[in-house]
Amino acid sequence: MSAVPRLRPYTGPALLSYGFRPFFLLGSAWAGLEVLAWLPVLHGDLSIPTAFSVRDWHVHELLYGYLAAVIAGFLLTAIPNWTGRLPLQGPSLAVLVLTWLTGRYAVTFSNGIGWLPAAIIDVAFLALMTGAVVREIVAGRNWRNLKIAALLGLLSVGNLGFHIEAHFEGAAIYATRVGIAVILMLIMVIGGRIIPSFTRNWLARQGAGRLPAPFGRFDTACLALSGASLAAWCVMPEAPATGVALLAAAAVNVVRPARWAGERTLPDRLVLVLHVGFAFVPLGFLLSGLAAFDAIMPSAGIHAWTTGAMGIMTLAVMSRASLGHTGRELTASPALQGIYLAALAAAIARIGADVLLGWREPLLYFAAFGWTAAFLGFAMLYAPVLCLPRRTAAR
Repeated sequence: MSAVPRLRPYTGPALLSYGFRPFFLLGSAWAGLEVLAWLPVLHGDLSIPTAFSVRDWHVHELLYGYLAAVIAGFLLTAIPNWTGRLPLQGPSLAVLVLTWLTGRYAVTFSNGIGWLPAAIIDVAFLALMTGAVVREIVAGRNWRNLKIAALLGLLSVGNLGFHIEAHFEGAAIYATRVGIAVILMLIMVIGGRIIPSFTRNWLARQGAGRLPAPFGRFDTACLALSGASLAAWCVMPEAPATGVALLAAAAVNVVRPARWAGERTLPDRLVLVLHVGFAFVPLGFLLSGLAAFDAIMPSAGIHAWTTGAMGIMTLAVMSRASLGHTGRELTASPALQGIYLAALAAAIARIGADVLLGWREPLLYFAAFGWTAAFLGFAMLYAPVLCLPRRTAAR
């Protein structure tokens, strides 16, 4: 994403001057705090008055809580670039932020509020976001991005389904897989744009050498196969046919990012981390495909996608967009690189906990602390960046 020069006159708090500011700050803080509370909740040392099971609360607040906030922050910043329209600011943005915050309260305290009122309050955020995205894309006649709006709408439906399934079935199994699948498709679609673009821009300044391949038929086929395999996984994850489809998707998703010249980006950590995060996409397909044949626990693939791809990719996008849109130099500081390493260590440990069962307990704690350090570290490091006005020139 590049900065949009066209803004409405605005004199309010800098935090509400652009969509990425409140949602990146609040989303990252919630990601860290939720996981910090998760293990004590799981072991019964901390009680949360939610109508969800403890497992469902944890899953929901990461998929439909933190990730929904980061997606909102990204889209509210990217869509003005795509459409040429003015970004959401001030009171309108504040309404979305308060709706998201109210949803976090409603879900966490839903045992007292009631599951249905909590569901209505929580689902309102993604419904409003979907409406806002559709409005901007249609008004800007930016038809190629209607698929992004469709995926966001499907995520909203998945959130509603999560509440219904959790209440009537006792656990939200299908809606969890739908949420994971939709967010993965967003990563594959949007990541397939921004990773080669940022890589090409950086490499072009370095001189001769291999550049990322442009988007083409192979990318389209890869997305189609990935989407079909994820749809099958949502419905029948243990079927042999699903396993074959997932393994095929793993293969094409290894080839696809290999065409983006990621090996040349080692000196630029802001670009490199995007490639590292995306590498967990094919790993998740591989592990989930193996799980369909009972070769490994199903949760290993799920955590490759969630802790790995989603966790690292969100940190990578949030840090880069926050620097670029506030007039700061696009450089990964040592502290930011430490945050990336903590997230990577957390992802490896969380997958390892599902593979090395004899080490499961210590690996779970290591993953939780690594994740918390990464996201709370980001929130603290970037709070001044996100809350202060844009710099007129990089310093």
